[in-house]
Amino acid sequence: MMRRFLFWLAVAALIFWSVGPVLWGLLASFTPPGELMRPEGANLLPGSLTLEHYVKLFGESSTSQGNEVASVWPQFRAALANSVITSLLASVLTTTIAAFGAWAFVRLRFPGRNVIFIAIVATMAIPAYTVMIPLYRLMIAAGMIDTYLGVTLIYTSAFLPLALWIMRSVYEAMPLSLEEAAWIDGASKFHTLVWIVLPLAAPGLVATAILTFLSAWGQFIVPLIFSPTLATKPLTVLIPEFVTRNYVDYGLMNAAGMVAILPPALVVLFLNRYLVSGLMAGASK
Repeated sequence: MMRRFLFWLAVAALIFWSVGPVLWGLLASFTPPGELMRPEGANLLPGSLTLEHYVKLFGESSTSQGNEVASVWPQFRAALANSVITSLLASVLTTTIAAFGAWAFVRLRFPGRNVIFIAIVATMAIPAYTVMIPLYRLMIAAGMIDTYLGVTLIYTSAFLPLALWIMRSVYEAMPLSLEEAAWIDGASKFHTLVWIVLPLAAPGLVATAILTFLSAWGQFIVPLIFSPTLATKPLTVLIPEFVTRNYVDYGLMNAAGMVAILPPALVVLFLNRYLVSGLMAGASK
């Protein structure tokens, strides 16, 4: 009985630790500014609810400290589009390269195959800040600062090792006899991969795409440096800019944050079963 009680207590603590900040942010987005800015601090449960922060976020104009200011919606809309575009591009490019590259590491025989794969995966242990300066200089020389292509390539280089690792496990769990049968019938290796192997590896591909999308959506340091303008600036960089020198609009930041987590939350909610099945695809042969 005690072990069961401790187990459920640990589960409850984990759920509270994970969901608590999101729930507080949701409540804060509906809390009047006066309650958020009280000297003694805001209550966990607001005394009253308001849509003021969402009106300020989506409205044609907004107010700050009693003064009417330009609406933040055009900036928020542009940043939302940038987040969606860069995350989708990174997901498609990373998954495509991983689908072909991982198959080559599993089925093709070439010198240094395992060494090259280990070297690629080992790059996941390199802290991002150690390569920021040379990467920034490289992006400047290539003219890809503040471009979708530049940001997408950086995301792809960062997430590709994990994607290769996942897809390699998926391919290793698939029987080689299926491909050999296709080769005997005269199918080329490319035709076999595209029309036979990839459909069977669909759960792994979906899982790779989901993980890449979620990772790209939550990026902050990379776009902070390589996306200085609204041409490619995502929500993760725009929302902290709601902090001004003399005033922090906590309600607006929380409202924007709640909108920003909707896309990844919907992805996880509706594609969760594909993520689990994809990650388990290489668990057994």
